[in-house]
Parts: sequence; structure tokens; C-alpha cells
Amino acid sequence: MEKFRRELERFVREVYEGDRKVLVFGEGPLGARVMLVGEAPGERESLEGRPFVGKAGKNLDEFLEGAGIRRSELYISNAVKFRPTRLSKAGGTVNRAPTQEEIRLFTPWLLREIELVKPECVVTLGNVPLRALTDRQQMIGQVHGRFLEFPKRPLFAMYHPASLIYNPSLRASYEQDLSRLGEWLRRRGT
Repeated sequence: MEKFRRELERFVREVYEGDRKVLVFGEGPLGARVMLVGEAPGERESLEGRPFVGKAGKNLDEFLEGAGIRRSELYISNAVKFRPTRLSKAGGTVNRAPTQEEIRLFTPWLLREIELVKPECVVTLGNVPLRALTDRQQMIGQVHGRFLEFPKRPLFAMYHPASLIYNPSLRASYEQDLSRLGEWLRRRGT
């Protein structure tokens, strides 16, 4: 994994020459049964250098605990490895969705990371990782809570935990989807 990280750092320095990008790498055990893939780090993640430690991460932790899934047993990463930002109208730096170019640049690295981790199942959190790893026309609202075909292992699609911050009505769907994932893991032996 260290070699992967060094190569990715070198790649990003070359592509974004002169633009200092803070990379947030995935974390968790290699060989984890489940690999969660979000879209990109936010401000808190970029500051701490860890995925899913901000508000969305707190939502995720709460739901994982409720489904009987331990975060320490998962590998957690993002489709894009740095925080995409823009200037707000007030002049501050705020998050933005990754561009198609950023997603395309990082998708081969994400696929390589998946092969290094070798999870039994890949869980996409939101549209960005779903589209990066599958048919780019699919929307999370159409496929959440379902297992999709993916090379060598199933892919399970879920809403991004940040979506619950903006749309609390998704909570029941999120809980149901995570419960389904937890049940799948129990049937396969924990």
C-alpha cells in the first residue's frame, strides 16, 4: 500500500504541478470484508488526513453501529483523493462536487486500490463512486440498496451519508440499505 501511495502522490504532483493538493488516503485493514468508497474528502478530512471524519463521517459511524458493523473492520476510501473546492460568494473556500476530469483521473487508482484491499464487497456511497465504478448513467436513487455486478466481487450502492444532512427523509432508506448489507455480511459469516 505504501508503494501505491507514493506513486499516487507523484502522479498528483505531476498532474497538478504547482498546485499543492492534500491527499487523503483510504484507511483500514487490507483484506477487509467491505470497502466503502465515498466521493471526495471534505474540509475536516483534508485537515485530519483521514476519510469520513466530518459530519458525514459521524452519520456513517452512527448507522454502522446501528447495523452491527464495526468501522475498524472496514476499509474506507474516496473516489477522488483530494478535497475539491471553490470560492464561495463570500470569498471563503467551500467544498464542491468532483469534476468529471478529476473522477476520470482517479478511477484507475481507485480500481488499483480495490485490488490491493481485496474486499468481499465494495460499497459506493453516493453518485460519484457509483458512476466511477459502473455505468455512468446510473443514479443512486435508482439503485440504492441493491447489489450490482462488479469485477470479482459484488458492489452495493448506498446514498452518501452527507445526503441525510440535506435530506433527512432518506434516513429510513439509508437504515434499510445498511441493514441489508449487514444481513448479507452475517449470512456470509462474520
